[in-house]
Amino acid sequence: MEHSQVTAKDYKVTNPVKWCAGCGNFSILSAIQDVLPETGIEKEKVVSISGIGCSSRFPYYMNTYGFHSLHGRASAIASGVKLANPKLSVWQVTGDGDSMAIGGNHFIHLVRRNININVVIFNNKIYGLTKGQYSPTTPKGSITKTSPDGTIENPFNPGELTMGSQGTFFARMVDTNPKMMRKVLKEAADHKGTSIVEVLQNCVIFSNKIHQEITGKDVRYDNQIFLEHGKPMLFGKEKEKGLILDNNRLKVVKIGENGITGDDILIHDTKTDCPNVHFMLSRMTLPEYPVAMGVIRAYDCTVYETLLNDQIIQAKENSDIKNVDDLLNSGDVFKI
Repeated sequence: MEHSQVTAKDYKVTNPVKWCAGCGNFSILSAIQDVLPETGIEKEKVVSISGIGCSSRFPYYMNTYGFHSLHGRASAIASGVKLANPKLSVWQVTGDGDSMAIGGNHFIHLVRRNININVVIFNNKIYGLTKGQYSPTTPKGSITKTSPDGTIENPFNPGELTMGSQGTFFARMVDTNPKMMRKVLKEAADHKGTSIVEVLQNCVIFSNKIHQEITGKDVRYDNQIFLEHGKPMLFGKEKEKGLILDNNRLKVVKIGENGITGDDILIHDTKTDCPNVHFMLSRMTLPEYPVAMGVIRAYDCTVYETLLNDQIIQAKENSDIKNVDDLLNSGDVFKI
């Protein structure tokens, strides 16, 4: 099948999609199915890899090759698939617990290696499949099944973790904005290297409305800022507010107040090698700042599997042993 003929429908399955009614996973699944035809990749070259969790049922709901792996091991499996066949388009779907608790070590090494795969983190800030335990991203003080008196742990910020692991691509989006999801996922697919996309996703059973402060219709314009490369960092319903740098810190300002004009607003640069501003953007939280959405970092860097393949070619050229038969018949051979 030629990719020009592929549509989102070709990625859909006929069997039931077994997530809870109202779960944010449905909109993420639909967005990925919408974006894949736009990548130009043949359908037969798309692979879905997951670990364990509600999100990790994803391969069953994609009409592609897939692998439902072990808890926390999706990054390792996805890395192996991509290195074995670099022509594949590999999509790793994982949750905040699967990727950052038991899978944390695999996650950071995948990111630092910069293997060309797309990682979509469904972040509902809870363990949903195992019935409501707190996860590595659960807000401090939250009451859950395993923290009846409130959590006492400092939560991970996936953006911080990605930057600290030398990540080249990090984006954030919400499950209530299909247009934003399609745009961000397309940029992730186009990026050469490990693309980390955090989706702020709602679990209607165990953490319902966990993201309401930024997704609610009455607050989303003021509490979210959608970033685009080369454009000023503006937000608000009338784009009347923006971000500037003040003493090496981000600061929210209002255009027209204290002499602030549109020319003072920071221009978003996803491509810079210096991650300082990207790091600050990923850390922004309410109430001082809006939460950063869109592609925050998309830095072009060397890709692991390309360098690995170059080394293999060079090693073959410099060796008399070209394959296993050559190896077995080299040196001293004992014949019976």
